[in-house]
Amino acid sequence: MTSPPSATEGSLRDLRDRPFELLKALEKRSRNLAPGAAPDAAAGHEWVGVAFRMGGETFLVAREETREVLGYPAAVTRIPGAKSWVKGLANIRGQLLPMLDLRQFLGSGATTPGRNSRIVVVNHREIPAGLMVDEVLGFRRFADTEFNAEPPPTVIRCESYLAGAFRRGGEVWPVLSLRSLVESQSFLQAAG
Repeated sequence: MTSPPSATEGSLRDLRDRPFELLKALEKRSRNLAPGAAPDAAAGHEWVGVAFRMGGETFLVAREETREVLGYPAAVTRIPGAKSWVKGLANIRGQLLPMLDLRQFLGSGATTPGRNSRIVVVNHREIPAGLMVDEVLGFRRFADTEFNAEPPPTVIRCESYLAGAFRRGGEVWPVLSLRSLVESQSFLQAAG
């Protein structure tokens, strides 16, 4: 004799023919069960960003400002006459994408492509850009109450592109605004 399905099991079974609603229900359930979840996250008051490491420091970029994260392309074609932080062009699924060294653009030395290096592709309609970083750490979720609009001091000189920071426990996560970075005059003048 089997026990009757619980209300939760039954409601998930009801969604088997509606995959999008099923995924939403599973995500909501997993967030509620996640250890150390921010209290406001379950209520939907959260900010989601992509965390990455650059020059020994960690930063965040808003999920909506990021199109995708790629491994460093095997072939990058150098652009004659471009500034040193412009690494070249790469063919990404039939589209040419400029590859740029973010740390070098910010004046903090060049990034050496390695096994963990990643390209953060900026989600901007008019300015395509792939920004090379040392490592991507994945998504990070924060409650809105953990945000502080005052940008923290960083070793890498990027304060004009910071949009505040999230603080959790003893950790501070500076938020890099990709929109303000790619729309800045110094970024748009990539010719040498």
